[in-house]
Amino acid sequence: MARPRGGAAVRTVWHRLGLALLLGALLAPLIPLAVWSLARGWRFPSLWPQDLTTQAWARALSPNGGVLAALGTSAMIAALVTLIAMALAVPAGRALGLMRFRGRGVVFAIIAAPLIVPSFAAALGLHGVFLSLGLTGSFWGVVLVHLIPVLPYSIFIMAGVFARYDTAFEAQARSLGARWRQVLRHVTWPALAPSVLIAALFSFLVSWSQYLLTLMIGSGRVQSLPMVLFGYASAGRNDLTGAIAILYILPALLVMGFAAKRITGQSAGQLGLR
Repeated sequence: MARPRGGAAVRTVWHRLGLALLLGALLAPLIPLAVWSLARGWRFPSLWPQDLTTQAWARALSPNGGVLAALGTSAMIAALVTLIAMALAVPAGRALGLMRFRGRGVVFAIIAAPLIVPSFAAALGLHGVFLSLGLTGSFWGVVLVHLIPVLPYSIFIMAGVFARYDTAFEAQARSLGARWRQVLRHVTWPALAPSVLIAALFSFLVSWSQYLLTLMIGSGRVQSLPMVLFGYASAGRNDLTGAIAILYILPALLVMGFAAKRITGQSAGQLGLR
């Protein structure tokens, strides 16, 4: 009995060490950013800023500073893009994952095209299309253009999930008299929920990080947080850049933490994907 307990203790130690290393890797980039956000002046060869101040944070968190408005715009765009992407990716992934049809490889190649074409070339081409449609400089134009890099990730994730999905559970539920809504609620969704959460996480983060497409299609009128961040970075405002960068990174860390907690809380039986 002593050996299993010792083995369990060792596994627990390694598990905690791994979590500590992962947490350290995630939080380490925030340390210099936090120092920069509080530095009034920090010049070489000083190892610490000459003077500390909270002016950058006061301006970043001010209702009139434009940063909070840009944060809300980015969150709204990413949330809408995620909802639309998942509404399209789940049925598309089911078709590509479960069906074997002629031209399936061509369909995969077309879906992967936005990931292969250089972002700048794609943005230039899309700008002309969106200009002719009257979508440049608009909020919904930015939402639609974000779907182009987001959809390939979400579709490929869902296609891989459905490739290992056993539809016999759905057939068995229907044979017992369950309606399609009941099958969806009690069979399909519990099995796919963790995978859908992963795909939604990727969709949100990809949309959240878009700068070039937002700049080209938004035409400077749609001020997302990356737009404001790059503006201050280009102007050499290191204090404001550090504060805004922390605001830019934290939501992504919160989303990843929430998703990881939900995913690891699922048992293998709940996943339904062995």
